[in-house]
Amino acid sequence: MTGPGLHELPAFVEGDVFRVVVESPRGSVVKLKYDMGLCAMSISRPLSLGLAFPYDWGFVPSTRAADHDPLDAIVLWDVPTYPGVVIPCRALALLKVEQNGETRRVRNDRLIVRPVEARREASPSDGSALTERVRNELAQFLIASTALEGKDVEILGWDGASAAVNLIRSSSA
Repeated sequence: MTGPGLHELPAFVEGDVFRVVVESPRGSVVKLKYDMGLCAMSISRPLSLGLAFPYDWGFVPSTRAADHDPLDAIVLWDVPTYPGVVIPCRALALLKVEQNGETRRVRNDRLIVRPVEARREASPSDGSALTERVRNELAQFLIASTALEGKDVEILGWDGASAAVNLIRSSSA
């Protein structure tokens, strides 16, 4: 007997701690995507030459964003994990993004998170890791990684941890 797929796990562990399912680990040069029908990771596309994911990239299960996919999350810490790993996290910030959808422009915000068990980084709820330089590099990575995909990504700005948690709560399926 099998349990629920990764996309069906509850979003929240307790309080403001939520789960992130890793799709593309730090250092990956291909974008992996969880296939809900197969309950397995599949290749979405290779990244453009010279690009690799700077941090683990994944989604918050049991959520649905404006683009009809689960909410995207970037996991800030100094180690790569593996596709399918589930990490309890806390929000650091929200990167507000708009891009082309199938028929219109849609929001596709990215949660910036830190694992609860990140031991070498600052406090899990401390946004000090998000210096202006790190924010700019994350935004530029997002633009560069979608440059040839026809998504026409526009960075709308940044918001804090509470906005990220509120987005998870309002997007819970």
